[in-house]
Amino acid sequence: MNNSEHIFAQYVRILGRGKKGSRSLTRDEAFRAMRMILNNEIEEVQLGAFLMLLRVKEESPEELAGFVAAARTSLPQPVNSNNVDLDWPSYAGKRRHLPWFILAALLLAENGTKILMHGTAGQRDNRIYTPAVMKLFGITDCNSLDAASQQINTHNIAFISLEQFSPELKQIMELRSLLGLRSPINTLLRILNPLAASHLMQGTFHPGYRPIHQQAAIHLAQAHLAVFKGEGGECERNPDGDCEVFSVHHGKASTETWPAMFKTRHLKDESMEIKRLLKVWRGETDDEYGVAAITGTVAIALRMMGRAESPESAIAQSKSIWEKRDKKCYPR
Repeated sequence: MNNSEHIFAQYVRILGRGKKGSRSLTRDEAFRAMRMILNNEIEEVQLGAFLMLLRVKEESPEELAGFVAAARTSLPQPVNSNNVDLDWPSYAGKRRHLPWFILAALLLAENGTKILMHGTAGQRDNRIYTPAVMKLFGITDCNSLDAASQQINTHNIAFISLEQFSPELKQIMELRSLLGLRSPINTLLRILNPLAASHLMQGTFHPGYRPIHQQAAIHLAQAHLAVFKGEGGECERNPDGDCEVFSVHHGKASTETWPAMFKTRHLKDESMEIKRLLKVWRGETDDEYGVAAITGTVAIALRMMGRAESPESAIAQSKSIWEKRDKKCYPR
């Protein structure tokens, strides 16, 4: 029997020494730990312990930056990956309101923004996930980052499932059914930015993660970032309440509060019929909440990309391009 300590044990020990003895990993330690995980150089019991110790502690910006840097080295490198303006992660799913953010992304793409949206279908049946909605609009799941890059060149927007470009991360993400809790992988995926877009949109469910993502973006030299508490944890403005946006612009952090778009809150959507998304885009039916969620989300993106001088002008611009959309272009 080999009694020598496994090399990965040091990282579990750093996190698990107790209240007085434990500490966060340095960025370099986080990088080496995640690289070992993705190279399948550790034991399953170590992975479970590592993920749950991080879950209890919550990731530091330095840890998150190290994890992301390591994950990026494991991704395939597309031949042409410098054509993306906006990275849009989508991993949470929606259960109270329809995923109006998808129409926000389509509207931005129609107006010249080149977008990579990436995500996956979850294991909970009571949520609507992005792949099914993109299919409704005629946007197929790309089978590689190269294919996604090519589709962006043609249509300004592409969607790719996590399993298509990182089955390793998908496998770790699915450990939630065994561990009973989300893991730091869910946080990592929101800032992974696999095609190195200059601008990054993020929605979080827990407000405390906004400054963590903001500072991690600075560590990763992400040029532009906007992160806010998204409806259901997706990159979608909830128009019923104030929205505090945490931003990064060329290494400088800032925050900006956007006022509520309605005086009273809307009730939960009881039907959650995804075909209504297509009907609203086509102008066949109206949805007060949905249109506000679309234009409110587009406004945050416009402001982050430097296309509007204030939240007010961003909202006005987003409403204008919504009214001028091509209602007959979907399904593609």
